Amino acid sequence: MLSSEAAAPPRAEGPNLFGHPKGLYFLAFTETWERFSYYGMTALVVLYMVNQLLLPGHVEHIVGFAQLRAGMESLSGPLSPQALASQLFGLYAGMVYFTPLLGGMLADRWIGQRNAVVIGALSMFAGHIAMAFDESFLLALLLLVLGSGLLKGNISAQVGALYPRDDEARRSRGFVIFSTGINIGAVLGPLVCGALALYFGWHTGFGVAAVFMLAGLITYLTGYKYLPARVARAVEQQHPLTRADWRVIGALIAVIVISILPSLAYTQHFNVMPVWIQQHVALDVGTWHIPVPWFQSIDSLTSTLSAAPLLWLWRRQAARGRGPGDINKIAIGSWIGAGSNVMLAGAIYAADGQLLSPIWPFLYCVGLGLTFIYYWPAMLALVSRAAPARVNSTMVGLVFVNLFVTNLLVGWIGGRYERMSPMSFWSLHALMGVAGGLVLMVFGRGLTRALSAPSVNRP
Repeated sequence: MLSSEAAAPPRAEGPNLFGHPKGLYFLAFTETWERFSYYGMTALVVLYMVNQLLLPGHVEHIVGFAQLRAGMESLSGPLSPQALASQLFGLYAGMVYFTPLLGGMLADRWIGQRNAVVIGALSMFAGHIAMAFDESFLLALLLLVLGSGLLKGNISAQVGALYPRDDEARRSRGFVIFSTGINIGAVLGPLVCGALALYFGWHTGFGVAAVFMLAGLITYLTGYKYLPARVARAVEQQHPLTRADWRVIGALIAVIVISILPSLAYTQHFNVMPVWIQQHVALDVGTWHIPVPWFQSIDSLTSTLSAAPLLWLWRRQAARGRGPGDINKIAIGSWIGAGSNVMLAGAIYAADGQLLSPIWPFLYCVGLGLTFIYYWPAMLALVSRAAPARVNSTMVGLVFVNLFVTNLLVGWIGGRYERMSPMSFWSLHALMGVAGGLVLMVFGRGLTRALSAPSVNRP
C-alpha cells in the first residue's frame, strides 16, 4: 500500500503544463483508459445478454443467476430476455454510480484518495477478466461495481483539489479537459471492443477491456507524485462544519437531485438504444454492416471535439462578464438533451414503421454529446469547488448517486420498452429534459446565492 499519502498535507497546484497542474493530465489519461474499458464493456453487455448470455444453453452456466432472476421476477413478474437485460444493466450501472459515495467516505476517513484509486483499479481489472467467462458474469459485475466505487469519486475529487478554491474558471476548464479524457476513452472503447466482438466473439471484446484497465492503473502510478493527497488525518485538523456549510451542502444536494432529469434524457442510449437500433435502423450500407456498439462512440466523440470550441467560447464570455455559471450550463445541457430526444421521436413518427436511416441515431448521439459536455463537467466542478473540505470526497461521491438513481430509473423504464411505441418511449425522455431545464430556470438564482456563502471549510 502507498502509505506515504497519509503523512502528506493537502495541497493544490503543482508543476504546470499548458496552464494547468501537471497532475490533471495524469488523471485525465487514467480516466481515458478506465473509460475505454468501461464503455467498451457497456457497449457490448446488453446486446451480449439479449443475443447470447440469457438464452437457453448459456444462462444455465451463470453462477448464482437463477436466484437473482427469481428475486427480480418476484418484484416485476416474468421478464423477457430484453426486459431482464435492461433491468439487470440498470441495476449494475446504478450500483456503479452509487458506490462512489461509499468510496468517498472511505477515502475521507481512512485510506485516502490515492490509495482508494489504486485498489479500485485493481478490482476493475479483475472484473474485466472475469467478464470474459459466462460462469463468472455476476462476479465480474460485482468486482466492477466495487472497483468503480473506490475509483470514480476519488479521482474526480483529486481534479478539484489541484486548484485553489477561488479559481473557479480554471477549475471548470480543468474538469472539461478531464472529461475530454473520459470521452476519448468512451469513443475508442466501443469502436475497438465492438469490432473485436463482431469479428472474434464477445469474450475477446471483454478481454481487451481488461488490458486497457491495466494501462489506466499504470498511468495513475506514473503520475502519482503530482497528485494531491487529502486524507482523514488532514481532515481531522479542519474546522467543524458550520451552519453556512450545511446550507451549501443542502444546495448541492438539490442541484444533484434536479440534475437527475438531464441525466435521464441522456443515459438511456447506454441501455435500450442498442436494442432499438438493432430492431429499427437500417444498418447495411452496401456490403458493410455497421456494428451497433459503434453508435455509443458518437456522443463521446462529439463531446471531445466540442470541448476546445466551448472552452474558447466560455473564456470569451467570461472576459465580457457574461459567461454561464455552472448551474446555467447544467440547464443548457438539459435543454439540449430534450431536443435530441424530440428529434429522434419525430424521425420515428415520420418513418411510419419503416427502418430508419442511420443518420437519425447518429444525430441523436451528437446531441447527447453536447448534453454531456455542458451538464456533467459543470456539476463536478461545482461540487468540488463548493463542498466543504471536510466532506469534499464524500460530496463528489454523492454526485455519482445522481447516476445511481438515473440508471435504476433507466433500467425500470427500459424494462417497459416492449410495452410502448418507440415514439412514446423517446418522447418520455424528451419530457424529462424539458423538466430539468424548467426547474433549473426557476430555482437557479437561489441555488447560486446559497452556494456562494463564505466558509472557512472550503478546499
